[in-house]
Amino acid sequence: MRILVTGGAGFIGSALVRYLVRDIGADVLNFDKLTYAGNLHSLAPITGAKNYRFIQADICNSVSVSEAINAFQPDHIMHLAAESHVDRSITGAAAFVETNIVGTFTMLEAARYYWNGLSKGAKSRFRFLHVSTDEVYGSLGQTGLFNEVTPYDPSSPYAASKAASDHLAKAWYRTYGMPIVVSNCSNNYGPYHFPEKLIPLNVINAMEGKPLPVYGNGANVRDWLYVEDHARALHLICCRGRLGETYNVGGRNERSNIDVVRRICAIMDQVRPQNAPHDQLIEFVHDRPGHDHRYAIDPTKLETELGWRAQETFDSGIDKTVQWYLNNEAWWRPLRGGVYAGERLGVLGS
Repeated sequence: MRILVTGGAGFIGSALVRYLVRDIGADVLNFDKLTYAGNLHSLAPITGAKNYRFIQADICNSVSVSEAINAFQPDHIMHLAAESHVDRSITGAAAFVETNIVGTFTMLEAARYYWNGLSKGAKSRFRFLHVSTDEVYGSLGQTGLFNEVTPYDPSSPYAASKAASDHLAKAWYRTYGMPIVVSNCSNNYGPYHFPEKLIPLNVINAMEGKPLPVYGNGANVRDWLYVEDHARALHLICCRGRLGETYNVGGRNERSNIDVVRRICAIMDQVRPQNAPHDQLIEFVHDRPGHDHRYAIDPTKLETELGWRAQETFDSGIDKTVQWYLNNEAWWRPLRGGVYAGERLGVLGS
């Protein structure tokens, strides 16, 4: 099985590539531009593997994309490459439109021409998985869950760009008959997460005795999904999902942002008691513009059709995540010292 993964040096992408190479034994080509969030050190555990290779290239470059696909001859393409941070999209939407929309179009077209040229047998085996987010659905009230037929209602430039890319993928299935499947996931967390996001930012800040920023009053709710559970789901969806369908991937682990940060503090109180209580570092800051109140995914379709279950609860996953950052300063320290120092992002001028 040959699988081309775009964005395989990112957080979710690297977890997927590690899983495919080590656990599945697939022959994997990692196609990644290596933006600020791409990190080849996240792939150190498999760098020497004979069934893994890497190419640095941009999904918006049609020549590079076509050359990579035609040379590698993949059975599956798993498309994860994207600009993904909501705060950055608020003040720099152009990159999100370019990468998430134009880049997805470029991938779909290159894959379509490749697929059309395959033999009958290879054509029937080919799959294109487009990986997306629950943020395309907008915000939930106090009750209810997102499912695969929830109307799209994106709030941020990031969410809007991903919604557009989802529609492109579905249109390429309906118009051209391409064997495409779409997945939408809840908030991921776990090892190798770039430290601009809520959990790694606050774990590292707690380690350093710095303020733990929480937007608004911290009441915004997210459904948390351990990244390695997500990687297993993506492989299942790509291989066995029904063509033209969407599968939502959620961990059934709803938590408010303030509860997430307090749980981090409680763990840190146990493992670094000399700095306890860590919750004294919590600092409520001005809320994000257009901040969705609540996300929660219903993964029943994925569970019943494909037999997937999240293996990690939030408590087990967050324990593993905090411990990973404590043990892997060599991974995050260069990022903290160079690419991102922990500053607030997405702040609009007056």
